[in-house]
Amino acid sequence: MDYEFGYWYVLLALFVLPGFYYLYRFYTKTKKSNSLKFSNLQLVKDSISSQSQLRKHLPFIMILVAVSLIIIGLADPRIPLENVQEGVNVVLVLDGSGSMAATDYPPTRLESAKVAAEILVNNLEPNDHAGIILFESGATTVSYLTPFKQKTIDDLQAIRQRDGATAIGDGLVLGVDMADSIPNKKKVVILLSDGDHNAGVVTPNEAVQYALQKKIQIHTIGMGSEEPVLLGTNIYGNPLYAELNEEELIAIAASANGNYYKSVDNNSLNEIFEDISDEIDRELEQFSIKDWFFIASAVILAANIYIVYGKYRIVI
Repeated sequence: MDYEFGYWYVLLALFVLPGFYYLYRFYTKTKKSNSLKFSNLQLVKDSISSQSQLRKHLPFIMILVAVSLIIIGLADPRIPLENVQEGVNVVLVLDGSGSMAATDYPPTRLESAKVAAEILVNNLEPNDHAGIILFESGATTVSYLTPFKQKTIDDLQAIRQRDGATAIGDGLVLGVDMADSIPNKKKVVILLSDGDHNAGVVTPNEAVQYALQKKIQIHTIGMGSEEPVLLGTNIYGNPLYAELNEEELIAIAASANGNYYKSVDNNSLNEIFEDISDEIDRELEQFSIKDWFFIASAVILAANIYIVYGKYRIVI
């Protein structure tokens, strides 16, 4: 059986125990030597069998064992539960900028993204937590992390198209903070965007560095046709186009230990969201057994008190 420790460095205290043992041995030998100087009777007592010697040292041995168990318990030993996977915090960072109004994904990119994101949420495991961040010129929380998937879906469907710019960095930072807010072992951020970062106070690279500090993986999904899509015209009558900037999204995923996925239409987008939940690395859920060690140490200490001070004590 594989064991893991929540605080493995506490186990270093075990190396101190041999020192206490040798101090105890030194103390008993010194005491014995002093006794021999003044009494021949003591020599007779010390010649008793090894079994009597064991009984003499048993209280100290039991205390040493109990302290060892307490130290191991403080290190928080854990065992994996077979066939029970640990929950994952999954945060979807969704682009809600003006370019998501493009109609190359009927009816619009944003509406298609909402349908695909619902597929992802429905495919998550029961003990997973899902949350949603929406960004444009800034970033806002749409749905906080929750294991209740229908709540996440309801919040997702309430999203409406906005006209702002694209602050990818701001959205990622808020997504990383959300993913880190609940102490599940695995944390994943999924960024869906056309990749054209042009607003906000945080750059995508700064957001990636923040994710690395938090040990959070970022997957990116590029949304956009092969050719630029006409959005309309500006106040001067010049055409405005929505384009997919794959280089930005590829760089984010590669730097944040994630994968980049490219979608070109509704079907490919839905397929990506169907598959991505299966590709999230999951680990077996762990069960802490520290209480076992604390109980065992308490039993040993209680037994030690009994054999030293009890009515039928066996150590004199």
